Amino acid sequence: MHKKIIVGNWKMNPSSIKEAEILFKAISTALSRNPGVDVVICPPSLYLHQLLKVKNKYISLGAQNAFYESSGAFTGEVSPIMLRASKVTHVIVGHSERRSLGETNEIINKKLNALSKAKITSVLCIGEKERSNDGAYLQVVKEQLIECLKGLSKSYLSNIIIAYEPVWALSTTVNRHDATPHDFEEMKIYIRKLLTDIYGRTTALSVRIIYGGSVSKDNAESFFVAGADGLLPGKASLQPKNFAEIISIASKFK
Repeated sequence: MHKKIIVGNWKMNPSSIKEAEILFKAISTALSRNPGVDVVICPPSLYLHQLLKVKNKYISLGAQNAFYESSGAFTGEVSPIMLRASKVTHVIVGHSERRSLGETNEIINKKLNALSKAKITSVLCIGEKERSNDGAYLQVVKEQLIECLKGLSKSYLSNIIIAYEPVWALSTTVNRHDATPHDFEEMKIYIRKLLTDIYGRTTALSVRIIYGGSVSKDNAESFFVAGADGLLPGKASLQPKNFAEIISIASKFK
C-alpha cells in the first residue's frame, strides 16, 4: 500500500529566490524527522535548482508544468528531460488554472506520455467547473480522465496520481463553496471504477487518488477519513506551520 502523499503547489509564489529559500528551509526544519508521508513541493521552475541545494531527504521536488516535446524551437517551455536532469520527481499536469489558459485534454495527454518516457511521476488534475443535480459533472470528469490517459500503458499508471480538484471549491473561483468529504468520496469511487473499466482492478488500485481544492489544516483530516490517498494544498503550502500540520495529520492515516 502507498504512503499518503502531500503535494504542495506554490503556484506563482513567492516573489524572489531568497523568499523561496526561507520558506523551503522553514518547511524542512518542520520535517526534520521522517513524517512517514511522501512530501512533494512544487515551486516555480525558476527556483528548482537553488532549492535542490537546501532540500532535505524527506522532501521531493516537483514542477508545476512541463511541455510535451523533449527539445526544439519551443520558446518559454521546459521539457520533461530537463526536469529529470534537475532531479524533479513529480510534475503537476492539467491543473484547472492551466486549463483556464487553454490547455486541453489532448495537450495534457501529450504531456503525460512525455512524462512517462522521462519516468517522472505525474499529478493529473481533473474536476468539474460546477456540480449540477442532473449528474452532468460525472460525464465531464469521465471525459477528462479517458482523454487524458489515452494510450498510456498499464505500467505507467502506478506513476500517475489523480488529483480530484473541483473548480467550484477553489479559493479563486467566484461564488465558491466548500467541497465536502462526501463529494470527494463519491468521486474517488467513480474515478476508481473508470480506471478499473480501462485498466483492470489491480492497476486501478495502484493509482493514488488525492483531493485538491482549498485544502487546509482544518479540513485535511475529514478528507483522509473519506479515503483520500493524499492532498494537494495551494495556499496552505506557503505557510510552513499549516503545511507541517497537514503532513502531521496525514501521518496518522496508514
